[in-house]
Amino acid sequence: MTTLRLNPLTDLLHVLPGADEAAADAVAQRQAQLTKPPGSLGRLEEVVGWLARWQRRAMPRLDQVDVVIFAGNHGVTAQGISPFPAEVTVQMVANFRAGGAAINQIAGVAGARLSVVPLSLDQPTADFTQAPAMTEAEFLAAVSAGFDAVVPGTDLLCLGEMGIGNTTAAAAMSAALFGGAGADWAGRGTGLDAEGVARKAAVVDRALALHADHLTDPWQVARRLGGRETAAILGATIAARRHGIPVLLDGFVCSAAAAPLARLLPGGLDHTLIGHVSAEAGHRRLVRALDRPVLLDLDMRLGEGSGAALSVMILRAALACHTGMATFAEAGVADGT
Repeated sequence: MTTLRLNPLTDLLHVLPGADEAAADAVAQRQAQLTKPPGSLGRLEEVVGWLARWQRRAMPRLDQVDVVIFAGNHGVTAQGISPFPAEVTVQMVANFRAGGAAINQIAGVAGARLSVVPLSLDQPTADFTQAPAMTEAEFLAAVSAGFDAVVPGTDLLCLGEMGIGNTTAAAAMSAALFGGAGADWAGRGTGLDAEGVARKAAVVDRALALHADHLTDPWQVARRLGGRETAAILGATIAARRHGIPVLLDGFVCSAAAAPLARLLPGGLDHTLIGHVSAEAGHRRLVRALDRPVLLDLDMRLGEGSGAALSVMILRAALACHTGMATFAEAGVADGT
């Protein structure tokens, strides 16, 4: 088995900061004093503690929320796994920049800043049924692009993607990391019929067979079966942990892109929540494998960071309750003790 030469990044994983439990305890203490029965806001209380834990501050805030979309093209589309051509990736990036996509509208309502990072769209990755998707240099460049896209001081980062063919990459990565065959992970993507889904599953199986000797290494899984945009999401997720920024992952592709970190580092995704569970076939299975909480289940499968950005509004409501509600003492309400 070849070991990917990622020594600087591998070393970085071992010095990533952990959670600030004192900050989370401060949230819990305040929650106990607010004018409500204990635990009555359910998971809204939990997510405020999560924000505090990973922002590393006793009173979390959401003043600066960033949505970052990474875009890349995939050579595996040559296998007929998408009804849309790769040119759509370029066209959608232009649509994002013009403000015409769903994510533009959702990010605006959520009070989030949106940025789009295209990654060598004129150079699709290799067809991973024939060769590794990326050379080591290409993979490192994409991871670095994701790492550098994260702005220190951001309060919350939402990650999303655009890339024709990337649900096939997500299915292959998920199978390599957590087991199963192509049929367990392949779904309709951008609109495949049953025959197309079967063809997609067979493509995943061929890729798993070709790269089988290398797939015990999560770095190799990301390089051989992923895309530039999934590598960038992985880099951004690592950078966010380094800078004390909690992360909302989007759906299937985004979750699969970050998943190698869960295998590389125990608790490596503890600073993340999954914004929504996608209608794409493999996502519920992947959510169970990652054991990360999901905020929404709305039968969405758009990508673009749409589910993650939509979840920002849940977090804003949770934080508003935490910061704005009166305590029993302030309101002059008996607390039942």
